[in-house]
This record gives sequence, C-alpha cells and structure tokens, in this order.
Amino acid sequence: MTAAVTREDVVAAARRISGRVLRTPVLEISPGLYLKLELLQHSGSFKVRGAFNRVLSAGPLPDSGVIAASGGNHGLAVAYVARALGVRAEIFVPEVTSPVKVAGLAALGAHITQTGAVYAEAAEAAAKRAAETGALPVHAYDQPEVIAGQGTTGLEIMEQTGGVDTVLVAVGGGGLAAGVTLGTSAPDGGGPRVVAVEPELIPTLHAALRAGGPVPVEVSGVGADALGASRLGGLAYDLLSGPRVRSVLVPDEAIVAARRALWERHRLVAEHAGAAAYAALLAGAYEREEGERVAVVVCGSNTDPATL
Repeated sequence: MTAAVTREDVVAAARRISGRVLRTPVLEISPGLYLKLELLQHSGSFKVRGAFNRVLSAGPLPDSGVIAASGGNHGLAVAYVARALGVRAEIFVPEVTSPVKVAGLAALGAHITQTGAVYAEAAEAAAKRAAETGALPVHAYDQPEVIAGQGTTGLEIMEQTGGVDTVLVAVGGGGLAAGVTLGTSAPDGGGPRVVAVEPELIPTLHAALRAGGPVPVEVSGVGADALGASRLGGLAYDLLSGPRVRSVLVPDEAIVAARRALWERHRLVAEHAGAAAYAALLAGAYEREEGERVAVVVCGSNTDPATL
C-alpha cells in the first residue's frame, strides 16, 4: 500500500512554502542538546507550515476562503495564511481556547466562532459550516498537505544540527510528530528515534498504540487548548506506530515546571504545550544517554507572559 504522506511530500512542501515561513533557529543549550525554536515561527507556532502547504497546494481558492477548527494555534496559523494571501478565514474554536489566542485571531482579521467545550465539538461545527459555504477546509492535523508542511520542521532540524539521534516532540492530534518523523527520515527509511510526548491527561497516541488504532480520550489539563484533540489522526497513527517512535507521558506538573524552566534558564516564553517535549527530559520520562544528540521541539508561544 502506498503511504498517504511521504518524505518526498515533505521536501516538496519545503519548496512550496519557502519564503513564506521562517527557518527557525536551533539553540544548543548544552553539548549535543538542541532546542528547535518553533515558538518563534509566524503566528507563534509550527502550525503555519502545514497551513501554508495545504492552502498553496489547493489551487484557486473559493470566494468563501478558508475554514478551520482549532484549539487556537492552528486557527492563528490559518488566519495568518489567509491574511498573507488576501482571502477570508473563518475559524471555529472551543470554549477552552485561551483569551490570548482568541485575541490573536481577531487581530489577524479572522471571523471567529467560539463553540463547544473541546476541539472535537468545534471541528464538527466547522465541518458543517464548510459544507454550507464551500470554503476550503484546513484540518488541524489529519490532512496529507498539513502533515507534509509540519514535516519541514524535521528537515530543518537535521540540516541545522548536522543530524541527531533523537527528536522529542509534543503530540496532540499527531500532525507535527508525524511530519517530523518523515522530515527526519533517511532515504532508506531509517532515521533518529522520535519520542512522542503527551500530557497524561490527553494520551491520544498512547491510547491508540495500546488499542491498535485511534480511539477517543478525555481532554483536560494545562495543554488542552493546544494538545486538545480527543482522538489521534488516522494519518498520524500510520506514521507514528512504527519502530522509530516511542510514546511517553508527562504529568501536568512537569509541563508547568518545564515551561517555567524555559523562561528562567533560556528566556523563552512558551505555552504549556510548547514546553511538553522539554518536560519529558526534565522529569525523566525520557532519559538521555551519554553522548546522545537530542533535539527538542519547542512548538508554541501563544500564551500570556504574565502567567510565568
């Protein structure tokens, strides 16, 4: 069976979105330990990579523009893309979305509907609206073009570090981790280990791996507004259920501590979801071996700095 998304798709995405997204820096915080600073990306997270690739791949856009459901970061990315391309953006967000992200959407000129308790309910409303208007749906994580766009993060990690042994990346719906798995892969299919990090309170990948496929999970905790998918994407499962990927869970307390550490040690203002992968290292959910070269994706910064 042909894979729905391939490394070649990631390479094509990199060409397509070149000049539209930032090549975010990598910070070596100790020998062989790197932070990939996607929190510095346009719109405050990696999400703009997949959004640009999806929209630019679609050809002529309908007059109704683009539509998306999001916990916040994906919506901000789609709104940013729409403004850059001069098209209308309609974004559905759940009630759990932080005021900082809602304000950001408004500043980007998006038409906002806040509905439903969690992302899944907002996504259902957005799908119904898309069917009514004909707007182009841009899924938060379960579209080939979105995954391929997110995978450009992995390409950059390998180029900027000269290669690593392990990449730690947060998982919500799985689009970033799936893309990074592809983007860091070698032509022979090998590549660095990918450690997929999730909050204990939103274990979409962990539950899917135990069940043999995506299953619904409860959504709560500090990462809910960014890692709040209640079910792993099917495309992500296909890519993350292979031998290169290890799933680990971290408690909310560790995520909060990691977010604070990113500020106190490195002056990086990350949201809780952005600190989740780093939390796996600090809390010992993943133990780095001596001499192991590790990259940690710090994936988002859409937060209120006053909460630090």
